[in-house]
Amino acid sequence: MSGPENLGHHPREPVPAQPEPNDGKIASVSSRDITLQLASRGDAEAMASLSRDLIEAGLGWQYRAERIRALMNDPDTATLVARDHRVIGFAIMSFHDEHAHLVLMAVRPSEQRRGIARRMVLWLVESAITAGIASIHLELRARNEAAYAFYRALGFAETLRLPGYYLGRETAIRMLRLLRAPNVVVPAWRPPTRDAR
Repeated sequence: MSGPENLGHHPREPVPAQPEPNDGKIASVSSRDITLQLASRGDAEAMASLSRDLIEAGLGWQYRAERIRALMNDPDTATLVARDHRVIGFAIMSFHDEHAHLVLMAVRPSEQRRGIARRMVLWLVESAITAGIASIHLELRARNEAAYAFYRALGFAETLRLPGYYLGRETAIRMLRLLRAPNVVVPAWRPPTRDAR
């Protein structure tokens, strides 16, 4: 259900793989007075409002503040916010053994086309690479052409169309970005010996 802004093609800017501790606080990434940092419990209301208004519009509100706080408590989920003096965007990604799932992402309309969504995705991609993740998956509304173009520009490819994915009414597109080849266990094979005939 990701729903970011559509950005133009920009050269990749460096982002940290993981936040670094700094005097007991989580370090953040700043540029143009916009800071990326791990979300705090106090950010959940703003994140839920953005989800309701920008991602879940017309679908019913599933990601309320309580659910977002529960995701913050999940050690296998990263909750990231972009802020100036307030939360202006957020992303939530769950990590599994071989893949990660970009659950939600949104940026306030007044702050779109400033590279914020791009910075959040690149931060999450670098975190996934550091964690040894093979791929990142996401779903978006098929009619969201701007989000589709945004993710394509960041290396995601369409893998599947899911009719009725959203409340049985709206088609989703599943997208994937490979980060490395998945681990495949290949059984050991030895040629037969002459005595085995």
